[in-house]
Amino acid sequence: MKLVRHGARGREKPGLIDAQGKLRDLSAHCATIGWAELSPAGIKRLGRIDPATLPLVKGKPRLGVPLTGISKIVGVGLNYRAHAKETGAAIPAEPVLFMKATSAINGPFDPIVLPRGSVRTDWEAELGLVIGRTTRYASEQQALDHLAGYVTCHDVSERDFQKNRGGTWDKGKGCDTFAPLGPWLVTRDEVPDPQALRVWCEVNGEKRQDSNTADMIFPVVFLVSYISQFMTLNPGDVICTGTPSGVGMGMRPPQFLKAGDVVRLGVEGLGEQCQKVVAE
Repeated sequence: MKLVRHGARGREKPGLIDAQGKLRDLSAHCATIGWAELSPAGIKRLGRIDPATLPLVKGKPRLGVPLTGISKIVGVGLNYRAHAKETGAAIPAEPVLFMKATSAINGPFDPIVLPRGSVRTDWEAELGLVIGRTTRYASEQQALDHLAGYVTCHDVSERDFQKNRGGTWDKGKGCDTFAPLGPWLVTRDEVPDPQALRVWCEVNGEKRQDSNTADMIFPVVFLVSYISQFMTLNPGDVICTGTPSGVGMGMRPPQFLKAGDVVRLGVEGLGEQCQKVVAE
């Protein structure tokens, strides 16, 4: 299934995208796409619904973040070999983790707002993992069973805040609007191999990133297991699994986002995002 939330910000309704790519409303079956719907039982219940019985949604409503109840977003840094190389970093021995503030969560087509003082805001297309059940000390063999599905993530990053303002990376990762998610959540059964997905990004129509999750240093099952050793992952939590090469920081000379730019990005099978960059 491709699960969505559609409508004005703060008033989104649950829905799904049918096999013909049409948006259908799920409001008669659930109030939102939250913890209950993301659980194994919830996914199974929604999967029994015949999409043809659901009302079509007229027009082209806004698509918001496809799920609610996100208690945390865990980011993984330097998780693609070519990206580590372009930044001059060594291949990490263990995953580099950081947190993105939940106040950064943004719709997939809503604007990216440059924070005050920003001089080096960068793009990062990523595969996102959505947790479906409480996860603590999961083994790699159990890891996929703990996922509800996958989303396209944009880990927008202010590099000057991240690198030059002291402390951890979080300062450059958690600015408002810096975590667009969606357009839809694709349930785990529709992604047979998360290590074989194209990840791409364009800025103003020019290709910046074009890679594949096969280049990950630490694969999906390892990340779920590893992160669950350090914190409980709740239903709805999102893991951003790292970005491939082609970020602005790695260009020669470096290039960064400015007001008026348009960013398009996507992950194979998970849908595309598009954001206009605006000033604070």
